[in-house]
Amino acid sequence: MKNRTSVSNSPAPIKGSKQTVAFRRIFGLTLLLTVALSAAPVHAQRTLHATPDTYRQHLPRLEAGDTLVLAPGVYDEGLPLRGLAGRAEAPIVITGPETGPPAVLVGRDGRITVSLIDIAHVTLRHLTLDGQGARAHGIVAEGRGSFAHDVTLEHLRIINFDATQAFNGISSKTNTWNWIIRNNYIGHVGTGMYLGNSNGREPFVAGLIENNLIEHTIGYCMQIKHQAPRPDLPGMPTTAQQTIIRNNVFDKSASDAGAERARPNVLLGHWPLEGPGRDDRYLVYGNLFYQNPTERLFQAEGNVAAYNNVFVNVHGQAASFQAHNDVPRDIEFHRNTVIGRGPAVTLTGADPAHAQHAVANLIYSETPPVGLSARDNRIAALNDITAELRAPLAPRDTLDLTPITPSPGAPALPPNALALPDIDVDFHGRPHDQTTFGAK
Repeated sequence: MKNRTSVSNSPAPIKGSKQTVAFRRIFGLTLLLTVALSAAPVHAQRTLHATPDTYRQHLPRLEAGDTLVLAPGVYDEGLPLRGLAGRAEAPIVITGPETGPPAVLVGRDGRITVSLIDIAHVTLRHLTLDGQGARAHGIVAEGRGSFAHDVTLEHLRIINFDATQAFNGISSKTNTWNWIIRNNYIGHVGTGMYLGNSNGREPFVAGLIENNLIEHTIGYCMQIKHQAPRPDLPGMPTTAQQTIIRNNVFDKSASDAGAERARPNVLLGHWPLEGPGRDDRYLVYGNLFYQNPTERLFQAEGNVAAYNNVFVNVHGQAASFQAHNDVPRDIEFHRNTVIGRGPAVTLTGADPAHAQHAVANLIYSETPPVGLSARDNRIAALNDITAELRAPLAPRDTLDLTPITPSPGAPALPPNALALPDIDVDFHGRPHDQTTFGAK
């Protein structure tokens, strides 16, 4: 299989009085208003260079347009980013070397390796975060702050944060929006990405998650939490948004989790049930969901469009739309290729006031899918995969689910689906033969 990634080689709550927490939130909102409304003076964009001995002194002085270049070496004092305010046209960039020996941020027991508090328009790239098995997290937007928005995390290598399932590669515990997480490798971690706070009150909004490889996780490769009614914060989107999850690999073939810690590769929680965000949706396309010895590959509720994906799980179920904290609502599930046991796909408990469509999928299953029409999808026996697909049991990097003989006669997609981004290309990004079933 063509490599679908381009990669470089839940913290504990902070205790404090109610007055302290209120002060911090007021301070955070004041800073956000200042960033959004004030006319900050323009200064010359700078490129600063730092070593493990000097980098900490630069952090509080970074301004919009600055780039801080970290030299190769071991950085064992973390990367605390507090109150940094870039601009859309002039973000603050912190980067390691693009090639050669890396800048390595080392995890330490009881510490957050990269801490984000009240920051805006900040980019981190070309860094290695190595937890070294310590009881530590990788990147956390901390709940001590009020926001972390317009953050880009790209070309990062995040490894060995796997002391237990509770330690995360990337996590957000505050209000976050307009994040881009792309071209990263995340492996040997407790949970790959844990986005949005567990109580649903500090949401992850309008994200773009693309071209990442997440593997060797104890728990989820990625979970995006359900959302309670959103707070009213300056700059947080109030119109309908989309969180895009595309062209990633979510692999739990080597999961270390036992039955008590079993988690899907990906779990997507619902959007707010009222107010801003109620019409948001996930767009999930072009991804490979690969193997899970103890759980399903993909589980979702709320508003979801999942299309042109490949799901491979010879151990159990592949995809399930079902109630978790709420129920499935607007669901589009089209042109996916699915291999799974049990019923490979289920769509149950959906809100009848919303529409659910599943069309032109190619599904191999031990038992018939639940909630999907055999008239609108091609459904075959699991044992048929080796006769009908080129290399369905090959290792991940040589996996090929292209049908040996394509099956024509796929029905037309519902009108709403025709407007989905990249609906007209297949799993590999090639023009889609719209008369055939499946992702390619």
